Amino acid sequence: MEAGDLNFMNRDGSDIQGVAGVVIWTERYQEMLAFYRDVLGLIPRNEKAAFVNFEWGGVRLSVAAHDQVHGPARDPLRIMVNFSVADITAAHKKLCEQGVEFLRPPEEEHWGGWVATFFDPDGNILQLLEFPG
Repeated sequence: MEAGDLNFMNRDGSDIQGVAGVVIWTERYQEMLAFYRDVLGLIPRNEKAAFVNFEWGGVRLSVAAHDQVHGPARDPLRIMVNFSVADITAAHKKLCEQGVEFLRPPEEEHWGGWVATFFDPDGNILQLLEFPG
């Protein structure tokens, strides 16, 4: 059996088929929208007054206002969103030119890929990933 063939079964027997998406809740929606759309250059699939989502191959990243979320992320290491890029050096340079400060510049990992780490405006940790080959 290949790793991609594994199914995760719920107690009622229904299959989890994959990750549908991630939602980042914020009280500073406009600032977060501007960062993800304008700085990172993500193209909205759906944009409303306090909600936006971006989609790649059926996986969605959403940013939305929530009245019970206040201030920056309290534990920015708890969840990390990774963005796949073809050229991490070019992506890093472009984001630096737009004022993004990196915690970790592009570095090669032991598995052959490259990783660079930075924060969004709410203090959530994001990474650029360039896969080997």
